[in-house]
Amino acid sequence: MNAPEASLPPLSSHPDPGSAPRVSLGPKDWAAGFAALPSDPADPFVRPCDPTPLLEPQWLAVSASAAALIGESVENLTASPQWLSVLSGCAAPEHAQPYAACYAGHQFGVFVPRLGDGRALNLGARNGWEMQLKGAGPTPYARFADGRAVLRSSIREFLCSEAMQHLGIPTTRALSLIVSAAPVLRETVETAAVVCRVAPSFVRFGNFEYFSSRRRPDLVKVLVQHVAPLLGPDCTAVDLKRIGSQSDASDYAQLAVDVLEEVSRRTARLMAQWMGVGFMHGVMNTDNFSILGLTIDYGPFGFMDAFDPQHICNHSDHSGRYSYQAQPAVGLWNIGRLANALYPLVNDPERLHPAVELYKETYAKTMQEILRKKLGLQGIDESTWGSLLDDFYSLMQTQRLDYTQTFRALCSDSDQAILDCVVDRLAVKPWLSRYREGASASMKLLGQSPKQRADAMRQVNPKFVLRNWIAEEVIRQVANLGDSSVFEEVFQVLQTPFDEHPTLERYAAPPPAWAQHLEVSCSS
Repeated sequence: MNAPEASLPPLSSHPDPGSAPRVSLGPKDWAAGFAALPSDPADPFVRPCDPTPLLEPQWLAVSASAAALIGESVENLTASPQWLSVLSGCAAPEHAQPYAACYAGHQFGVFVPRLGDGRALNLGARNGWEMQLKGAGPTPYARFADGRAVLRSSIREFLCSEAMQHLGIPTTRALSLIVSAAPVLRETVETAAVVCRVAPSFVRFGNFEYFSSRRRPDLVKVLVQHVAPLLGPDCTAVDLKRIGSQSDASDYAQLAVDVLEEVSRRTARLMAQWMGVGFMHGVMNTDNFSILGLTIDYGPFGFMDAFDPQHICNHSDHSGRYSYQAQPAVGLWNIGRLANALYPLVNDPERLHPAVELYKETYAKTMQEILRKKLGLQGIDESTWGSLLDDFYSLMQTQRLDYTQTFRALCSDSDQAILDCVVDRLAVKPWLSRYREGASASMKLLGQSPKQRADAMRQVNPKFVLRNWIAEEVIRQVANLGDSSVFEEVFQVLQTPFDEHPTLERYAAPPPAWAQHLEVSCSS
């Protein structure tokens, strides 16, 4: 996987550091964050780059809960011309130097020796949270593209980031969405937008792959030492202060093993959580996998409508590599690529192998826990459970049942709720009878009342997810009519997806006729 310098493409032209105006954003200090890591100037972790100004930027949305992470409020941000200029890329924070990070990655299984932040520009860290603009212009790693993001993909990313947060699924956050009339050429001419994302770290599997492929174990060590504290106490058994001053190979090897195991555990849990809500990422390349186990880089994602385990949400994925049912195996494959990147620090495959097994065990356990809670069958024995689950998925597939709607219907004591979801009611009744027997047994074993069971199930079975047809309706209203009311309505629903919202019932429906064949691709 070595990538000699001659094989790397030239860097793209980009704004010089210091070329953008600087503005003060108040007394809170900015930290350099990831950019502060010691690296080799000839092959650095990051390259400084300023944003490219956006024509007449305007606020479309700010997430109150994401703003609180950086110690701000919606009111403070939207009332400030300085914040508008920074979050749109028209200026940079005073005493901060934006930068683009360098990484590699396996894209659809093929190793690409250098990718990097092509249209993401990191501002640094505020209040302990790294901030990143997506769509603020070209960077050194833009691969000669314009570095811009379009309105449709930015709306999708903003809404889905915050939707995943409120579904309880680890994710990068979307702080703000700023729009402009500036033209951007894709398949057609569209308009530009900038999303500001925040996360404890934006380090990816690909960061490790890049420096490992460059045969720079010294820099892989720096990365391992950087992410270990972010991953929690299981990764800090090694004395990081001592390891920094005394390069002990055995300490670095242990630290690499600890990091791999924790990343394996987090990634397996994330895959199970995706599967549990019927979420499909669409582009599960290693450069799109967070070292912290966060959902990152929302592109051609989708939530399952009519259940089909082979469903491919990304129109560009011609082989189905990233289909719904393939996601757990892809997560494991990606862990294997990370293990390869860390191998130079360990030099013993036997020490890395347990992390791979840990992924399998964690995924299986987490998936079982999620499904038992979603079906409200925590108390029943394994043989009854296995039979009910297998037959349920068979019914879901043969009857083309809507994924989200069906699980939500099972929260009701009434058989009618689930019967209303199916076309062939006779086909589902035998399973439904067995399911009710299992539910009664589970309640008895757990000491639950029917209401307690139903309430618990409603807390894990959302009524609302960001279906493609909903995102498309929002995009059309904003782009064609300049109307943000539907955006605001959908954003409200997605922040409380487990509530009933009786006046907004339409957003819980499967796709209408006009949206049956909506497609998204890597450019979405």
